[in-house]
Amino acid sequence: MTFDDHDSRGPRSTAGGAAAVALLGAIAVGTVLYTNGDGGGERAAPPPVSPSPSPFPSPAPATSTAAKSAPSGTASLSAGAPDALPSPLVRPVVRPEQAFPEKHVRLKDGSRYQRVGLATTTDCAGGLSAESAALVDRGEGCARLTSALFTDVERRSRTTVTVASFRRAEDASAVFARVSTDPVAHRVVPLVPQPETGLPAVPPGSEGSAGSAGLFAQLMTVRSVVFAHGQWTDGAGPEEAALARRTQGLLRYVHDHVRAYEQGGHG
Repeated sequence: MTFDDHDSRGPRSTAGGAAAVALLGAIAVGTVLYTNGDGGGERAAPPPVSPSPSPFPSPAPATSTAAKSAPSGTASLSAGAPDALPSPLVRPVVRPEQAFPEKHVRLKDGSRYQRVGLATTTDCAGGLSAESAALVDRGEGCARLTSALFTDVERRSRTTVTVASFRRAEDASAVFARVSTDPVAHRVVPLVPQPETGLPAVPPGSEGSAGSAGLFAQLMTVRSVVFAHGQWTDGAGPEEAALARRTQGLLRYVHDHVRAYEQGGHG
């Protein structure tokens, strides 16, 4: 795969548990926080794969436990799609600097974040789970996958936001629908922080627990699916609402940039 190294590259974590999918206006956003369902205890997932030369370590296949806890239900393919597709679907896919234009981000609620990692590739399978890669192969393929790692000013949380852009809007819809109903099997691989960022590695054994790596959310544009994966840096942090605000805020920030570009904005 090709890799344009802007800041850093990195990891993955896995997660498991119950989920809820909510629709926001004409765009659907799904957020899932994984627990083991027996009184709020945390469920351990398979140990993380050691970082490889690729910016996207190969994800482990979803376990049978995760499959059991994956949310059920159906999702309308039109739920996350815009009301009307713009004419310039033939525009080049969004570039990293268009999706992630700022290293220091201030959201509308006043919260501030720093982008500490950026990785991009045209070999999208390297940043997707095996299940998602197989789904992409059934269409006309993914044109580019770009991930950025953000942390807040206190460095309490880390959020990987990933933009997967497809050659056809139909393929983006198919992936969005599938990941909305089964975010465990169709997760993306989070970036691992480099030592110079000052972010600690997720403590061994806490991968996939609610505090460390349990929050997933996604939105769709015309031809892209934007994923967000939120974690607490210390492997703890039961403050689910606070983690959700950070994760969803960064997700919407990136989604707005990608949507504006695809609908004819500057880029």
